[in-house]
Amino acid sequence: MSERPLPWAMTLLRRELRLSMRVGGGAQVGVLFFLAVVTVIPFGLGPDMNLLARIGPAILWIGALLATLLGLDRLFQADRDDGTLDLMLMAGRPLELVVLTKCLAHWLATGLPLVVAAPVLGIFLNLQPLAMGAVTLTLLVGTPALTLIGAIGAALTVSLRRGGLLLAVLVVPLAIPVLIFGVSAANAALVVGTPFRAPFAILCALSLLAAVIGPVASAMALRFSSD
Repeated sequence: MSERPLPWAMTLLRRELRLSMRVGGGAQVGVLFFLAVVTVIPFGLGPDMNLLARIGPAILWIGALLATLLGLDRLFQADRDDGTLDLMLMAGRPLELVVLTKCLAHWLATGLPLVVAAPVLGIFLNLQPLAMGAVTLTLLVGTPALTLIGAIGAALTVSLRRGGLLLAVLVVPLAIPVLIFGVSAANAALVVGTPFRAPFAILCALSLLAAVIGPVASAMALRFSSD
């Protein structure tokens, strides 16, 4: 009788969460970078509070995208360097499930703190409570897609010593649809008569699509890099 996948997947999840907190500060670094982006942009735009309120959701989404990219280069790199990735490949475990588990750990350590911090940072951008709620909801649904898309870039650049810049070049264009519909859904809450459900539903669909394609494509890239 084959071993159920849940026990080893939970063990891998706990391991990845511990490592993400140790290496690079995990959530603290992401939130601090998120804070830096949100606080610097208003200095460049000036004291126009109405303008900040209009573009606030876009600023939060761009900050979340950049903060998500911070730790993606280490998603598979450390495992490849110490031989853990080779052991995972030889263990016969479903590599797609391994990738999905690592992406979940990365999102819990990096993406979820950004979602929690978004309403607080929205105060700096003069966002109304309804807008804060809309941005937080869209980030909660959309940031997993950013992590899953980023995993594809991380797997493609895992064999490169300094693939961080190439990773950003690969991931940012793929993340543009998530960014567009995330900002569109958040802005819909600010304009009376603008439909919120349509862009939000597309954003949910993009996250579900990324949950299917991301692990499969990343697993293929990891197998190719190990050959």
